Amino acid sequence: MVELILASASPRRAELLQQIGIKFRVEAAAIDESRNVQEQPFDLVTRLAGEKAKSKLPCNGVVLAADTIVLDDDAILGKPTDRDHAVDMLRRLANRTHRVVTAICLTDNSRTVTDVVSTLVTLRPITQAEAEFYWESGEPLDKAGGFAIQGLGAVFVKNIQGSYSNVVGLPLFETAAMLDSFGIQTLNATL
Repeated sequence: MVELILASASPRRAELLQQIGIKFRVEAAAIDESRNVQEQPFDLVTRLAGEKAKSKLPCNGVVLAADTIVLDDDAILGKPTDRDHAVDMLRRLANRTHRVVTAICLTDNSRTVTDVVSTLVTLRPITQAEAEFYWESGEPLDKAGGFAIQGLGAVFVKNIQGSYSNVVGLPLFETAAMLDSFGIQTLNATL
């Protein structure tokens, strides 16, 4: 059996992998996630996912890494730094459509495969009071874009076009196909 190493400290990514029956161990990757000058958003997530995965080589298995960003037009919205930042981000995304982009990278000692998945998310109008209450819940603290579709923030989501699991942090359909190409079968592959 091929060992899978998840190069991420994200509990959401771990939960998603467990959801599809994948066994793995976590080895969070510590890399500089700064954006290079004039680096385009899709290039940024691809580079970061690749650097995270390759930081665990050489290894005796397969490394899975991912990076997710939230794009409002061409602006990358990261994790909120404080209450005002979180409220501002949520109000910025309110009553609009934004894009969630995740790059997935799988690598071993001989090959590397990368895929990028994009999902459109439309939020309903959000009042100042709702945004402030949401901050007080504690949920937006470590979430890119300042909200979590899998939690209380789901009440703000009017529509998505694309992968729900991508918005959570790891597009499962694409990840499962990539894992299968490395000999790691998901629950669906064994049924």
